[in-house]
Amino acid sequence: MTGNHHLKRVAAPRSWPITRKTSKWVAKPSPGPHSEEHGMPLIVVLRDLLHLADKAKEIKQILHEGKVMVDGKVRKDHRFPVGLFDVISVPDVNANYRVTVGQDGKFKLLPVTDSSSKLLKIVNKTMVAGGKIQLNFHDGTTMLANNDYHAKDSVVLKVPEKSIDRHLKYEVGSMAYVINGKHAGTLGKIKEIRIIKSTTPNRITITTEAGDFDTIEKYVVVVGKDSPAVELGVKA
Repeated sequence: MTGNHHLKRVAAPRSWPITRKTSKWVAKPSPGPHSEEHGMPLIVVLRDLLHLADKAKEIKQILHEGKVMVDGKVRKDHRFPVGLFDVISVPDVNANYRVTVGQDGKFKLLPVTDSSSKLLKIVNKTMVAGGKIQLNFHDGTTMLANNDYHAKDSVVLKVPEKSIDRHLKYEVGSMAYVINGKHAGTLGKIKEIRIIKSTTPNRITITTEAGDFDTIEKYVVVVGKDSPAVELGVKA
């Protein structure tokens, strides 16, 4: 029954907001846009977070009927991986949710009004055939673009058409959202970027109304300039 499609609940990534002892097994994400470490299966979102149904069979029926969309596309695989900044929509009840991060470091769902915008962090960029530039995003997706974009910048994508609506630069003064560490779920402005010439991660100073704090570079996502470009449910 379990095979390669399930994993033990106690071994699930800590970012999954699930109970650990109610049952032994939980669905394992299918290969897809998010890695297993950074994506949770759609059934977990619909059953454990949104409580659309209690039983896996009922969730699968809802999906089979095409009633759930992720980033503007109907998804029917109950193991489809959902992760940071994805937008889950249930058109029948006019409900949209963005995957964000709580202060406990676990994924949470934020009700949003705009289901057509998705935030993506550029992890790196590569040169592909024909001398074109390919942007590689945090969720594993890729896109061809010009050379104006840089690693650690972010973009706001219109979905499902996947066209870039805004370019958000990684620089001092930009609005940043912390996605990991003890400051997870915090929003603030980048005050300083310290490049460390060693294997030690670069450090970022974030300023908020409550004061300044330091975190490491990979925990930070640029989300806007003076205010977040998408709804995140937190204030700086």
